Amino acid sequence: MTKLKKTYKFALYTAGMLTLALSVLILIHELIFFEVNLISLLLFAIACFVLTFFIVQIRVEFFIYRRVKSIYDSVSLLDSETLERASITTDISSLKEEVEKFAQTKKTEIDLLKVRENYRKEFMGNVSHELKTPLFTVQGYILTLLDGAIKDKKVRKKYLTRASKAVDRLLYIIKDLDMITKLETGDLNLVKENFDMVEVTRNVQDLLEMKASKKDISIRLETKLEKPILVHADQERIQQVLTNLVVNAIKYGKNKGEIRIIIEELTKEKFIVRVKDNGIGIEKENIPRLFERFYRVDKSGSRKEGGSGLGLSIVKHIIEAHEEKIVVTSNFGFGSEFSFTLKKAS
Repeated sequence: MTKLKKTYKFALYTAGMLTLALSVLILIHELIFFEVNLISLLLFAIACFVLTFFIVQIRVEFFIYRRVKSIYDSVSLLDSETLERASITTDISSLKEEVEKFAQTKKTEIDLLKVRENYRKEFMGNVSHELKTPLFTVQGYILTLLDGAIKDKKVRKKYLTRASKAVDRLLYIIKDLDMITKLETGDLNLVKENFDMVEVTRNVQDLLEMKASKKDISIRLETKLEKPILVHADQERIQQVLTNLVVNAIKYGKNKGEIRIIIEELTKEKFIVRVKDNGIGIEKENIPRLFERFYRVDKSGSRKEGGSGLGLSIVKHIIEAHEEKIVVTSNFGFGSEFSFTLKKAS
């Protein structure tokens, strides 16, 4: 049997007691002044009970609604617009659950806002640091030239060259930030077409061969699939993804190491591309934050290697813009693997 709401029980008991009291009074009155009519007394009791029940229940509903809404509005737990008459319950247990649910929702929202605020502060600090370094470099060289060094041709050329490199770094950072913003807002339209993933991999190998050779790192393509391997995506952006991943592998790779680009069939509709290295690896606690803007695993060494600190963030946004996934696995001290999926050409 379904349990009655507490307010219904309250109304029933109250109506019963009032009916009993009134019936006794009527009975006494009848005994004293008139003859007792049991049928009339019974009808009166029933009518009294029903009427009293509804009056008590309606009053309790209205009373609790007004009080609870007043409390909600006073403490600003919820927007008053969310408080409709139908949403206010006089069942205390249900009311408690509802309030706890609303409170938990607000707590979750507050926690999320705190996380975002901390991320915003960290992001602004990182942007400030990344832009400040090349700006101060340019400013230092220009001030030195203005103080008289401009008269020395050798010094002038050297300082202007270094200032130019610092400006290039500034432009590189701003260009990457602009790209991420466009990817996030959907303003950067992808030009999807069918192309050969092997050809893209060869281009990346040729482009980064010299950079890898400085650390005596080899870049190899491995696949058991028949060539060409045709995918449907934005060729320029996917080449950028592969380039950023390989550059990252070189940056954190060991001398005389290797980088393997492995292309495999994942499903009937998808290929998976793996970029695997035998470098220093990534500690477990750093993996969840790898794709954040300006986040660096090595707070000091990675800056010496250059880059904007936005490479992996761009990779993530490009892959997600293709509605694909990217996954990171790493064994600290032994290497890392970044893998992403691509749709097969139809």
